[in-house]
Amino acid sequence: ANPKTDPGTVAFYNAADLKLVNSVKVGALPDMLTFTPDGSKVLVANEGEPSGYGVAGTSDPEGSVSVVTVNRGGTPSVATADFRAFNGQEASLRAQGIRIFGPNASAAQDFEPEYITVSDDGRTAYVTLQENNAIAIVDVATAKVTSVKPLGFKDHSAAGMGMDASDEDGGTNTNSGSPAIKIGPQPVKGMYLPDAIASYTVDGKRYLITANEGDARADWPGFNEESRVRAHCTAGLDPAVFPNAANQIFDSNLGRLRITTTPNGGKDGKNAAGQCNELYTFGGRSFSIWDTDIKRVYDSGDEFEQRTKALPNVRFNASNDNNDLEDRSASKGPEPEGAVVGKFGNKHYAFIGLERVGGVMVYDVSKPAQASFVTYLNTRDGDKGDLGPEGLTLIPGNKSPNGKPLLVVGNEVSGTTAVMQINLTY
Repeated sequence: ANPKTDPGTVAFYNAADLKLVNSVKVGALPDMLTFTPDGSKVLVANEGEPSGYGVAGTSDPEGSVSVVTVNRGGTPSVATADFRAFNGQEASLRAQGIRIFGPNASAAQDFEPEYITVSDDGRTAYVTLQENNAIAIVDVATAKVTSVKPLGFKDHSAAGMGMDASDEDGGTNTNSGSPAIKIGPQPVKGMYLPDAIASYTVDGKRYLITANEGDARADWPGFNEESRVRAHCTAGLDPAVFPNAANQIFDSNLGRLRITTTPNGGKDGKNAAGQCNELYTFGGRSFSIWDTDIKRVYDSGDEFEQRTKALPNVRFNASNDNNDLEDRSASKGPEPEGAVVGKFGNKHYAFIGLERVGGVMVYDVSKPAQASFVTYLNTRDGDKGDLGPEGLTLIPGNKSPNGKPLLVVGNEVSGTTAVMQINLTY
């Protein structure tokens, strides 16, 4: 809409000739939509992003999920699952770990739906609230948000959960280093902040897959939560919390890492002396598997960075619009964004698109707690080729034009669509 904070639109077109069939009004900034499995409804994530905070002429609309009954041959109808029932509960929600931090924003205003997956029976939707580091659960029949669950934080200091935290880590305890690939444990927490979410069922139990992209409310009129460790921690790091605190603040260590200045609800992560005693960075640089109680059963750890550190066709942690070594190391790394899951025979596979360095990771997720890497394909060539995987969709073999399953990848920066044939071996 114009302005963007006004209600948005969902339009239905005839696929044969692309003629407009009908349209309906939904919430502000519809960001993603998906059909229920039976095709009777479309669920829409209305992000409700603000145009600013506390600045004249700006507003912060409420986030919501629209449930559109398609009503083929007639007029679609819209029901809205909003978050107004959570207004007044902000303190309790923050205590649970749900981020509500927009200046003077109510829960309904602050929750920003990003992506939706629907259960096989079409009754329940799981919605990522990216900036809030949470997942909302929606009853589709009543268009009601039944709960909001926090995702918690990833401990990057644990073995196998590390990261490359700097693009100037070629020196030792310096603020003027050069890029070097150094992936390892770091004393910081990662906010998952997922974009895409997918779901699947194993042995009668439902699981959710999230692509832990990370996203910051940065440079909004009236508010910016993003900073770097050295810029935010001007009094240094708390030596009671951070080993080797005096050196960790250097750019060659943690100083360049982008973090939030607002971990949750007005807190700044500092002690009484002004020293930083907790650091929260954006995204998990991974994908995770969760049960429907939103308990994590698997995380891919630092494997995305480990497997992209020696690619022949692109430099490590390059962005989607350049081929600069370590351009994204201090900011979300490979940045997993898209996620789909498919079943082939008796096995389930997850496909995760890496928005920055590019390509698609494939994991066998048949045993959710023991997911395992299968393969990776990156079809960029330096700063050319397929750049910026954004959306992924699977075409099963029985609906494919050549009888083989296909993965279709929309690449945002290059403006290309890649159709990848999935070759199965048994």
